[in-house]
Amino acid sequence: MGRKVDWALKPKKGPGRKSRKQAEPTFPGLATADAGAKAFKRKKALNHRPSKFPRKEVEQEKLQNDDEEYLNDEFDTENILKNYESFDDDDANDLDEDEDEESFNGKKVQVLSKDNVSDDELPFEKEAAKLLEKAKKRKEMSKAELLSQLANSEKFEFPEESEMNTYDISQVEHRIREVVSILLDFKNKKDQNRSRSEYTSLLLQDLCRYYGYNEFLMGRIMEIFSLGELLEALDASDTARPLTIRTNTLKSRRKELAQNLISRGVNLDPVGKWSKVGLVIYSSQVPIGATPEYLAGHYMIQGAASFLPVMALAPQENERILDMCCAPGGKSTHIAALMKNTGMLVANEFNKDRTKSIVGNFHRMGVKNSIVCCYDGRKLGEVMKGFDRVLLDAPCSGTGVVSKDASTKTQRDAKDIQRNSTKQKELIITAIDCLSASSKTGGYLVYSTCSILPDENEAVVNYALSRRNIKLVPTGLDFGSPGFTRFQEKRFHPSMNLTRRFYPHSHNMDGFYVAKFKKFSDMIPSSIIQNEKELQPDDCTEESRIEEERKPKKSTK
Repeated sequence: MGRKVDWALKPKKGPGRKSRKQAEPTFPGLATADAGAKAFKRKKALNHRPSKFPRKEVEQEKLQNDDEEYLNDEFDTENILKNYESFDDDDANDLDEDEDEESFNGKKVQVLSKDNVSDDELPFEKEAAKLLEKAKKRKEMSKAELLSQLANSEKFEFPEESEMNTYDISQVEHRIREVVSILLDFKNKKDQNRSRSEYTSLLLQDLCRYYGYNEFLMGRIMEIFSLGELLEALDASDTARPLTIRTNTLKSRRKELAQNLISRGVNLDPVGKWSKVGLVIYSSQVPIGATPEYLAGHYMIQGAASFLPVMALAPQENERILDMCCAPGGKSTHIAALMKNTGMLVANEFNKDRTKSIVGNFHRMGVKNSIVCCYDGRKLGEVMKGFDRVLLDAPCSGTGVVSKDASTKTQRDAKDIQRNSTKQKELIITAIDCLSASSKTGGYLVYSTCSILPDENEAVVNYALSRRNIKLVPTGLDFGSPGFTRFQEKRFHPSMNLTRRFYPHSHNMDGFYVAKFKKFSDMIPSSIIQNEKELQPDDCTEESRIEEERKPKKSTK
């Protein structure tokens, strides 16, 4: 089947492949003189033949004209900035390298230039050297132009009073970052008519407006942190810390607890290598405070920073331990778990209403070696003494946990900080008196606060060192920033670097302070006893001042 073909109409293509005429065979061994001459001429013609793709003279002249125009014309600043957005130190180092060397497939080869090109080199190699040199000049000129533009950029101008009163959050944020950059390089970027104090006061006002602090508290924070980490610390303080839980080793183990919570749809991880009982919760399909494991007392919802004082205290079995300010009982239950329900744990709380939560947590967590009492911590030394270890988590301003209570930004002032500092000094002296220096296993005191202010931390510790026979010892914590040995015009004890500070932006936990003491003598110098009886007005508590004012004055008649 198919079409019929008329073979008579189909043109002939010529002779077949086999019938074509072929050249006569040649034998190299029998080559004649004429054949050798012809081969030599053919080889010579091939060597001197023109290039297959010759460059036209017009194109060469055009390229040279473009290069001259590029070097002579002014640079477009916008294009330079776009082209050099990715310019970094590595590129700058590449420009400074030897111009005669260049990497090719991991090896350094020599690049031809005017200085190292000899007359014997081929023309295209000389042309390549010229092009490389021109490209390098272009880079150098572009970089110089960019730097000059940055140097001659518009300088920062102080805002007027009308601009300060207007509340534009984006404008305030931009001004904060500009002022910080000026203060970091004040010598080169400052305005000759402005002093550093003027820039600092402007920064203080903008930070108060942007973050919502009062001027006193923001001023203290600016004194603690350097300008390089100030903004990072303020941003981290406003961010909530990750939710963490502590495994109750009296009833469970961390591995078992993690498996049970994962089966309930909880996404978690160990809190870190520094803790064997902590877990951090990322997300959960069930309420963490209402799971069967929580109700059974297998874990306690507790911040990661709250683990640190108990870890520094390092309680041992069969010891007598005092927790002076224990509500709501997270640290006390941690101490009982480390003691394995042996010995005696005295949990004291000044507020009677808060003792109910302590008792409830003790029952839920299975604590059996505890005594819950309600005393003023400053008078606890008159009731009981002779403890092996004492934990004082003193009440403070809460400047390390601003994310939990935003009212701290505006409510804390100089009087409030002074009031807290005075109360903390009285509490730490009482805690030292409750310790027994003759204890075989202990005689240790751990002082901690959730504040970052030196007035409530280093100043209180320095006061205790000067009033009792104690010394600072290492806390046993492998991380954290050392305490201040000097702050502003104040000078503290040299051993203050044994204490530890924790910040939200550095350690991803609430701001905290931990100090550990060792008591080596129960004796109190007589001079100190006499000074304590004669209280100075600055050493009096706010309650004692109020009582003095309420007393009826004697009549002068």
